[in-house]
Amino acid sequence: MAVTERGFRLHFRLVTKTMSSQPRILVVDDEPQLTRVLRTGLKSHGYDVRVAADGLAGFEAFNDWHPDLVITDLAMPNVDGLELCKRLRAISQVPIIVLSAKGEEKTKVEALDLGADDFITKPFGIDELLARVRASLRRAKAPPMNEATQTTLDSGDFHVDLESREITVRGKAIHLTPKEFDLLVYFINHSGKVLTHRTLLAALWGGNYVEQNEYLRVFVGNLRKKIEPDATPRYILTEPWIGYRFDPDPVN
Repeated sequence: MAVTERGFRLHFRLVTKTMSSQPRILVVDDEPQLTRVLRTGLKSHGYDVRVAADGLAGFEAFNDWHPDLVITDLAMPNVDGLELCKRLRAISQVPIIVLSAKGEEKTKVEALDLGADDFITKPFGIDELLARVRASLRRAKAPPMNEATQTTLDSGDFHVDLESREITVRGKAIHLTPKEFDLLVYFINHSGKVLTHRTLLAALWGGNYVEQNEYLRVFVGNLRKKIEPDATPRYILTEPWIGYRFDPDPVN
């Protein structure tokens, strides 16, 4: 059977990626100085990096190169970061980290609601970026959960029996209301990921509740009182003006 040139190129790209042990990261930003810094910093820590100057070039590079993670700015010419997130989510579940300037909370929320996994506010340090990259890649490599057959959840300090709806935190049994239980399970299933108010409200209460931020704050406050070891939250972390991030195994 004849092999077309296009088929050969696609096969070659897939084989080459399989053989490479370096995670591929695509950086999309229109600031050349920043992309140079990110390329250097990421390469020095063992990542294979390509850069694109706007969302359109980034989307083309994604389709050609198939990276393991995308880092994109939000404010860019031609196709901006929001449109890039939308286009990527239509074809892939690749982890997306967005970069944004201070004061762009509304845009960050929109990016997260469009499917971005995390955000970093400029200016930021390379150590923070590397930590977010590692966490996103770990989540992407985690085996998918089969909710139809799964009966327990074990994550950090938390053990959940989904059938009996019993929860222990650090070995201690915790009594939760049905909605508090559902909220905690959702947090556990999305550990480490920034979850916007709208995302949580839509997932737990439905589309009619996506504007009821105060409603969510009450439930989060009640849940914190039952699972947090002290007054300073360690598990349910607030992302101001945006939502929450759940850490089931915080550093003591």
